[in-house]
Amino acid sequence: MVSAKLPVVPRRRVARATTKLPVAESGKQALTDLRIAESAESAEQATTDWRGTSLESRPGFLIRRLHQIHVALFFEECAPEGITPVQYSILTALEQLGPSEQIALSRAVGLDRANTADVITRLVERRFIQRKVARSDKRKKVAELTEVGRALLARLEVGVARAHQRTIEKLPPAARDQFMQHLQLLVEAGNESSRTPVTRAKERETD
Repeated sequence: MVSAKLPVVPRRRVARATTKLPVAESGKQALTDLRIAESAESAEQATTDWRGTSLESRPGFLIRRLHQIHVALFFEECAPEGITPVQYSILTALEQLGPSEQIALSRAVGLDRANTADVITRLVERRFIQRKVARSDKRKKVAELTEVGRALLARLEVGVARAHQRTIEKLPPAARDQFMQHLQLLVEAGNESSRTPVTRAKERETD
């Protein structure tokens, strides 16, 4: 009598199938771990490289220094009037926008409401602007230029223009327009990232 063979082959196939799955999963996990490690190493290397860069190679530092230089030039050119660049911006905004509420001025020059209110108060004390009740809403007040303020802007025109020109005069004439285009691009692209985004004239009209 011939004995029947046990079905060992299927059992071996099942065994092989069950042993391959953990190996495959282990390989995928190892690959994932490797990628994470490489990413962390790359980020750490970038941080280390950045710490090693000089201040003079960092855009934020250079922009801050250029602003400091411009403010110094502004005060040098406009010293007799005792006006600050921020105050001048508020006066200019009023000249271009006409009578405006505090929030509109805040949005126009990129200044928070508290500082805008402080600047307006100082300009009112010097009679450069005045506050009055808004025509459209008696509950609101608007600021507007006085004749004294308009006369101030006229006196400042040459000095302010010179301060701006001197800020970029070291650039070759052909590069100045390109510099301004790049500067405007950076400012517009990052506008919403700032604490006090500037609202453009067209956007203010639709508010």
